[in-house]
Amino acid sequence: MPPDLRITLIQTSLHWENRQANLEMFSQKIESIREATDLILLPEMFSTGFSMNTEKNAETMSGEVIQWMKENAAKKSAVICGSLMMKDGEKYFNRLIWMQPDGNLQYYDKRHLFGLGDEHNHYSSGNKKILVELNGWKILPLVCYDLRFPVWARNTAPSNSPEGGEHSRSYDLLLYVANWPERRVNAWKTLLEARAIENQCYVAGVNRVGNDGHGIHHTGESSVIDPRGEILWREAERESIHTCTLSYHHLNHIRESLPFLKDADQFEIK
Repeated sequence: MPPDLRITLIQTSLHWENRQANLEMFSQKIESIREATDLILLPEMFSTGFSMNTEKNAETMSGEVIQWMKENAAKKSAVICGSLMMKDGEKYFNRLIWMQPDGNLQYYDKRHLFGLGDEHNHYSSGNKKILVELNGWKILPLVCYDLRFPVWARNTAPSNSPEGGEHSRSYDLLLYVANWPERRVNAWKTLLEARAIENQCYVAGVNRVGNDGHGIHHTGESSVIDPRGEILWREAERESIHTCTLSYHHLNHIRESLPFLKDADQFEIK
């Protein structure tokens, strides 16, 4: 059975479209983490804020922020995860980076683009999830607006899974990195809890605080939730750095004692 997993969420205000200021700020906050941790979560578009100004602010995969993530992941011996405004070829993506301490990375391009914020007119949609592994835990990382679409996050395991067993699952921890505004924060809190309950997994969601460049206010409400939907940690309004330990034994006990997912519908996303 995998060991406990330690995750650290950094809930903070962001400097609008100011890469250097944000990197300096996050360097200080990461350096201040005293507890041992396996995974550090940063908000959506952590180097710029949720901006549509792609031509001015977009990164590349060989750019400064990727190098910064490599250096800080190595320094803390922990995975660093957050999303960036990314240019790839002639397209722009809201790209989540999963940066390992050894410098290897995986990435996920946000599938559900926020039409109310005009995101779909500035970015291209991704069409493929990634499933990452950390210390034996299987983890599905997603981005902000993806939270509203439960089919995309549905925890299913193929019947011919090599792991076998009635309680085999495709992932153990579901992550969301976000810039979710105060005006809809009740949906953020409710849906995080729903995703944990319906997928019988831990859920961690990290959100920003403060006003963005358009004056839109964010209250954070970053959260860690257990597979029963119980809130292990939640913080509103203020900046916070919180490390939480997740128990695989607890997760496995819930899945074995309440094997609800075995009754779930089978489906395929086209």
